[in-house]
Amino acid sequence: MATMEPKVICVLLVIFSLAFSSLAQVQTETCVMSPSQRNNCGYPGVTASECAAKGCCFDSTVRGYPWCFYPLNDIPEEDCGF
Repeated sequence: MATMEPKVICVLLVIFSLAFSSLAQVQTETCVMSPSQRNNCGYPGVTASECAAKGCCFDSTVRGYPWCFYPLNDIPEEDCGF
């Protein structure tokens, strides 16, 4: 078997790191909205990890609004009145 040179491995690691960081940035950007725009994705007592496992956003800093909520462009049709 051929082995990869250390330079090739480093380049691949950088490429994968950039790809994964851009995916995380997209998720963060879709989670930025006013509290009144939040559509509930969780249940009382949901944890941040449970919320993330559902593909939803978590922010427990605003009282009176859902802490686990759908990303801005990912609201299910039943929550939109369709």
